[in-house]
Amino acid sequence: MTNQLQASDLWADVLAVRAQRPLVHSITNLVVMNYNANFLLAMGASPVMAHAHEEVCDMAAIAQALVLNIGTLEPYWIESMRRALEIANKRGIKTVLDPVGAGATSYRNQSISALLAQANPSVIRGNASEIMSVAGVAVQTRGVDSGAAVGDALQAARDLAASTGGVVCVSGEVDHVLDASGRHANLSNGHEWMTRITGVGCSATALVGAFCAVQPDAWRATLASMAYLGVVGEVATEQVQAQSGGVGSLQIALLDQLQLMDEATFNSRLKMQISPCV
Repeated sequence: MTNQLQASDLWADVLAVRAQRPLVHSITNLVVMNYNANFLLAMGASPVMAHAHEEVCDMAAIAQALVLNIGTLEPYWIESMRRALEIANKRGIKTVLDPVGAGATSYRNQSISALLAQANPSVIRGNASEIMSVAGVAVQTRGVDSGAAVGDALQAARDLAASTGGVVCVSGEVDHVLDASGRHANLSNGHEWMTRITGVGCSATALVGAFCAVQPDAWRATLASMAYLGVVGEVATEQVQAQSGGVGSLQIALLDQLQLMDEATFNSRLKMQISPCV
């Protein structure tokens, strides 16, 4: 049945987010917090950015998904993430980890290890270097940017999915979504300009959380959210370029298209390939 998944199936998940307005608890980084929240609101979800130790467990207990992003990490925030992850895991709600800058410093690697020791997230989404680092592959990083090609990370992604029992998404020019059962899809939408705006990748992770809140299959939820954002980014960039705008205008256009994208445009634009399970 998986190989028969169509654009219309993914669109059903888009409508579910818009209709159900899931509460997504994000403990994310300071650089992208506002943009992440606006992404979720434009999509139709309800964001909450709570990290205080005094309330983080209570918030995790009422959310429909938990998103963790280590972009501007420090000990207090990592402890907040650990506590929220513990509660979410006990409740059985979906959790999404964005290991921003994994491999860049020993502290980032130690922090990721501490979170994975608490519980395996439902989804790990990152660029090629980040996924390779989390999987234990030595890789040269460029701060929070990838120093590796997406194709170089696929075996590491398979290994990581197998070890966590969850979903791994490797983002890049082509996005790959894999899971522990062997399902693998790639998506070829989007535009290079999306990489020139701080927070688009982190906001993609937040969207994965929103879709996981309404779609029980975390692999399908990840695929749907990344597919939607790819088409949104493609259309938004074309509109901005047609008006002689640049990446500053694209920040707003992305939010507009997240809200306004219609089914016909999504279905006609989507570039998705699903491989048979091996």
